[in-house]
Amino acid sequence: MIKIAILGSSGFIGSNLLLHFSEKKNYKVFAYFKKKKPIKIKNVKYIKCNFLNFSQTKKKINKNFDIIIQAAAQTSGANDIVNNPQIHVTNNVKMNSNILDTCQKLKIKKFIFFSCTTMYQTSKKPITEKDFDANADLEKKYFGVGHTKLFIEKMCEFFSRITNCKFTAIRHSNIYGPYDKFDLKKSHVFGATISKVLNSKKEIIVWGKGSEERDLLYIDDLINFVEKVIQKQKRNFAIYNCGYGKAISISNLVKKIVTYSKKNLKIRYDLTKPSINTSFAISTKCAEKEIKWKKKVSLNKGIELTYNWAKQNMSF
Repeated sequence: MIKIAILGSSGFIGSNLLLHFSEKKNYKVFAYFKKKKPIKIKNVKYIKCNFLNFSQTKKKINKNFDIIIQAAAQTSGANDIVNNPQIHVTNNVKMNSNILDTCQKLKIKKFIFFSCTTMYQTSKKPITEKDFDANADLEKKYFGVGHTKLFIEKMCEFFSRITNCKFTAIRHSNIYGPYDKFDLKKSHVFGATISKVLNSKKEIIVWGKGSEERDLLYIDDLINFVEKVIQKQKRNFAIYNCGYGKAISISNLVKKIVTYSKKNLKIRYDLTKPSINTSFAISTKCAEKEIKWKKKVSLNKGIELTYNWAKQNMSF
């Protein structure tokens, strides 16, 4: 029996990981959460823990897990990234430092960290992991969170050199799907747009010009990526891009979701609201070659699945 710990199991990615691995007969799942209770599933062991507290982290992560998936994070949307960027820096550095310091003393075989692509700059061609230049300026609104992710990636690399544990940093693009955040104050662009469309009767307001482009990947493809990493990664430390490989403008995304909803909504652009004007897609050739991963869910199918799930499960 493989013992797997999912940290941040009540969040968007954590909830989907919990559902997926709890159905696997060869896994014993431990679900860590801070305040919000995760999805209740039989045969899953639930552990409440505040990873900002080092002594509590040390006490609660006291088992020799085979795999730890680090999905706990301080996250939010463009509003906080623009107006309160510090919340993505201090708390995330603290919790990951506490977690990694605790884990390196245990006999863990595999540690997976969810990084992101905020360190990448606008590009006309899909960006590979090697295209990133650490000496180049990051998009100014992503400066804090981007460098925080890079710091944690380096911590993972460091611990991979002094332990027998394999570490993975997944630089995933914009993930969407069931259990995403649909609260306009905290959600990313996909969840926010779904929420606006479901709530609107006459018009939908888009923050900014809508010209910026995003690489959007459905959650099931990310979960499949995690499984491939567990099964096939050979290097002691690896950074992998995980994304759709193509970008779509916010304007066209909104139009697609409105079209799927079959509502007659006017789209209005509010230039006074915060937006982050970056445009790029990421290349996943490295992961395709090394761990044999490929995306399966098209954007149109992902819109259908997410819209229908939100309509049935969320209170708007």
